[in-house]
Amino acid sequence: MRSLSRSRLLWGAILLCAAAAALLPWWLSAYILGILTVAYYFGVFAMAWDLLFGFAGEVNFGPTFLIGLGAYGAAILDANFGQPIVVCVIAGALVALVGGLLLVLPALRLRGPYFGLVTLVAVLLLQNFIVIFAHITGGEIGMTVPDVLSADANANYWYALAFLFVCTVILFGLSRSAVGLILQASGQDAIAAQALGFNVTKHKVAAFCVSAVFSGMAGAMLVFYEGAASVDTVISLSIAVQVIIAAVLGGRRTIIGAVLGSIFLILANEFLRPLGQLNTFVVAAGALAVILFFPDGFLGYALRGRQRE
Repeated sequence: MRSLSRSRLLWGAILLCAAAAALLPWWLSAYILGILTVAYYFGVFAMAWDLLFGFAGEVNFGPTFLIGLGAYGAAILDANFGQPIVVCVIAGALVALVGGLLLVLPALRLRGPYFGLVTLVAVLLLQNFIVIFAHITGGEIGMTVPDVLSADANANYWYALAFLFVCTVILFGLSRSAVGLILQASGQDAIAAQALGFNVTKHKVAAFCVSAVFSGMAGAMLVFYEGAASVDTVISLSIAVQVIIAAVLGGRRTIIGAVLGSIFLILANEFLRPLGQLNTFVVAAGALAVILFFPDGFLGYALRGRQRE
């Protein structure tokens, strides 16, 4: 009963937060709404990463490989073939899924840190691919898309919020399902999970596929919000670090915590911008302190505290 009550409380909190966030355009400026819009897309990036690392136990050092595939897949389809945004977003998710499968199937044979190194190298390869085929991708300059979601800040905010809400419900529900429990068991002790009759490899591949689809779709949505795709905005290793830190700050194996971590990190980066070069140092130092002293993250620490009471 306690577990059921806690589950209802979490679902209620999700709905309440979504309702409150939907009212923000009547209170906040277009500038703040723009920051939150980007933070919401980063929240999806971080949730997808948390599903793979927090539950499946696979360290993906290159989440921007999947994000970049989805972003550039959608951008190329829109710029060169003039397809509708909906088609481009779906295509971006499929491109990320195919690329993710080509990466994960051989990579899962590796053990220890080698899986993470493979994902990191994949990001570097994608960056080089974009530069080499600059006539298609725009190279280091990037490429613009003729279509955008909206020119209105409020509409863009609601698009991002609705997208975040749907992704949160799906990913959070998946993490609390039987599949999520199997993934968590596989991540903590793969040998024991196999002894219980679970196909660990199959479930990890499935987790990577889900992570790829949501990462690619969010990358495509971000492109149609910003109106351009470039290495610095969707593939850069600094973006990958932000995604990872956001998920860890919010709380590993919480899914929802990744959203909180993303919003906190994006807002902190923006409001500390007047500090100049000290901005990155202060944010990184704060994130490091949280990771060292509160390894369960914001939401993880709060939930663990409730469980101890």
